Amino acid sequence: MPAMVGAVKVINIGSSSVFHIGDVYKIQPYTQAKTFAGGGSFNTGDGIRVHLENAQTTMVDNDEFDQNLTGI
Repeated sequence: MPAMVGAVKVINIGSSSVFHIGDVYKIQPYTQAKTFAGGGSFNTGDGIRVHLENAQTTMVDNDEFDQNLTGI
């Protein structure tokens, strides 16, 4: 069934977002990310105490591509 849409104002769309108005068969946003974090990272909450005497995050990544996105 066709969509009836009035005025639309788009302020901002992220790099891997989808903006859609009306009928659609398939929406397939894509993104990829790689995160490296050391000990005590990504902690959330109140009153967290992390004591790391000598912490190091060692990253060795010999390949050029980790996850190839094809057909996009």
